[in-house]
Amino acid sequence: MRVVADMIMKEINIRDIEGFRIGNATDEAGGTGCTVVVCDEGAVAGVSVMGAAPASRETDLLDPRMMCQAVHGVCLTGGSAYGLAAADGVLKYFEEKGIGFDVGEGVVPVVPTSALFDLICGDFNARPDRETGYAAAQNSETATGALRGNMGAGTGSTVGKYMGIDRAMKSGLGSYALRVGELKIGAVVAVNALGDIFDVDTGEQIAGMLDETGTSFSSTDKAMWSSIQQDRNIFKGNTTIGCVITNADLVKGQCCKLAEMTHDGYARAIRPVHTSADGDTVYFMAKGEVAVYQDALGDLAAYVMAKAINDAAGSACGAYGFKAAPDLK
Repeated sequence: MRVVADMIMKEINIRDIEGFRIGNATDEAGGTGCTVVVCDEGAVAGVSVMGAAPASRETDLLDPRMMCQAVHGVCLTGGSAYGLAAADGVLKYFEEKGIGFDVGEGVVPVVPTSALFDLICGDFNARPDRETGYAAAQNSETATGALRGNMGAGTGSTVGKYMGIDRAMKSGLGSYALRVGELKIGAVVAVNALGDIFDVDTGEQIAGMLDETGTSFSSTDKAMWSSIQQDRNIFKGNTTIGCVITNADLVKGQCCKLAEMTHDGYARAIRPVHTSADGDTVYFMAKGEVAVYQDALGDLAAYVMAKAINDAAGSACGAYGFKAAPDLK
């Protein structure tokens, strides 16, 4: 616990942020899964896509120029483009509860969705589908445990793939949240990056590309720089997808800018980041009445996201032939 500007800044459980629920569905054998952030009453939301290879659905609705002013959930899923089908199950979940925009004959929920590439883990043919998305949304009603490790959208996540998957490491799902005065803010993220992972507080590498012996870290940065004049065919199956939730009082345009600022957290914890082989995406959801200074909130969002990325890499367990951070300690 630290005192910041005469306010108490305290780490909290991300599940303590009112108005939101988070659920997971995990296919351990298949090496994939789905994570859903649920907001029954609807949340103002924005998005920022800074990777060049995203797999997504309904992100255009979050543009401030678009009519939609609230979403009912965000779906983070494995399975690459195939996994976007998980959103159908989340919609089914909301429809059964009568949650969504009233269109006369029924409701239409809005659930932006992003997928990461985890098809190298477990079974290539195992992909989150309608049933997976429904199960993850339903799980949000009863889930109480930590959001970390080999679960949900992080089940098949890996990092450090510049020299190929033989030198990559297992990553996972992570979360981190803070309370500053009346403000609550947290991040949940599935880390599946081309690059290496660094501790945001110490700068120490905690996961990423292994050396040729597989016993210690190697530097993706240096490997890339040394081949700067070569057109390398790098591994394309990457993408880090995350969502920030807060009880701040925000409008749609602010959420989009804050999602953009949250990518600074990606850059603090992942190097390199936002490459042509990553589809890095951040969602930002707000539901509350706490007045905030936007730029301060953006800086804080970047920090909680970086800490969540560290949690994802640090809490993963070795699986599918990949070592994880605890294996190298």
